Amino acid sequence: MDFPTIHTNFWDAVIAVPIVMSITQLIKTFVNVPKKYVPTVALVVGLIFSIFISHRHHLFAGIFMGWFYGYAAIGSYASLKTLFISFRNHKNPQHQ
Repeated sequence: MDFPTIHTNFWDAVIAVPIVMSITQLIKTFVNVPKKYVPTVALVVGLIFSIFISHRHHLFAGIFMGWFYGYAAIGSYASLKTLFISFRNHKNPQHQ
């Protein structure tokens, strides 16, 4: 079995990860998912998106990149949330 050459590209960083993050937020909002399961939802969305859309011709590449999409979405959301909270607290010191 040959392992595929997997390239991360513009599609992965600029399109797929924000889409996974957005779909996760929609699911979180409309399905009322408990907070502790949101990272799992992002991972599952990333896997589904990668396996069935972006890497549909190779399962191994789809699984590998699906993990990338899911965890990149989780990290991006956590970073944006921390930045927003920090910015809000910096502008309004009474919220600390």
